[in-house]
Amino acid sequence: MASVPLIRLSLTPTAPLKPLRNPSSFLTARKLSLTHPLKSKSSKSTVTRMSFNPTPATDRLISAVSYTLPFFNSLQYGRYLFIQYPNLGILFDPLLPLLGLYRSIPYSSFVAFFALYLGVVRNPSFSQYVRFNAMQSVTLDVLLVVPLLLQRIFNPGRGGLGFRVMVWGHNALFIFSVFCFVYSVVSCILGRTPHLPFVAEAAGRQM
Repeated sequence: MASVPLIRLSLTPTAPLKPLRNPSSFLTARKLSLTHPLKSKSSKSTVTRMSFNPTPATDRLISAVSYTLPFFNSLQYGRYLFIQYPNLGILFDPLLPLLGLYRSIPYSSFVAFFALYLGVVRNPSFSQYVRFNAMQSVTLDVLLVVPLLLQRIFNPGRGGLGFRVMVWGHNALFIFSVFCFVYSVVSCILGRTPHLPFVAEAAGRQM
C-alpha cells in the first residue's frame, strides 16, 4: 500500500511546455551577450593605447643637460675629499675637458643660470616636463651658493672646530650634489620626473 502514492505521482501528467513567443528575440539577445564583452574589451584596449604618451627625446636631453649647471658649480665642495682620497679624482677625469670649457667662459655660471631661468623656465614654448627640471636645477644651484656665503661671513679659519665643521659640510654637499646629478640625469634619460629632496617642493612653488 505504501507504493501506491509513488505510482500515482509518477503517472500524474506534467504541465505542457509553453512555446517561445518570439524565437528571434532570444537569438538576438544571445548574440548580443556574446559580442558585447568583445566589443568592450577592444574599446578599452584602444583607450589605453591612445593615452600612452612617452616623453620626447629632445625634452629628455634638455632636462638632463640642465643639471650640469649645479653639478659643475658643486665640484668646488669636493676639494677636501680629493685631497684626502686622490684616487677619487680619477672618476671625474673624463669631465675635465667640459669643465675646462665651462670655466673658460667669463661669468659662465651667471650666463648659464639666466639662460636656464629666462630661456627655459619662463618660456611657454617648452613642455612642463622641461620647465620643471630646469627650475629644479636652478633652485639646486641657488641652494649650493648659500654655504659659500656663510663661509665668507663667519670665516672659520684654517683650524679648530669651525674648520672641521666646514670640511664636513663641504663633503656632505659634494656627495649630495653627485647623488642629485646621477639620479636626475638617469631619470631624465628614462623619461621620468626626478624629485630631489628639499628641492622639488621649492621648485614646484615657483612654477
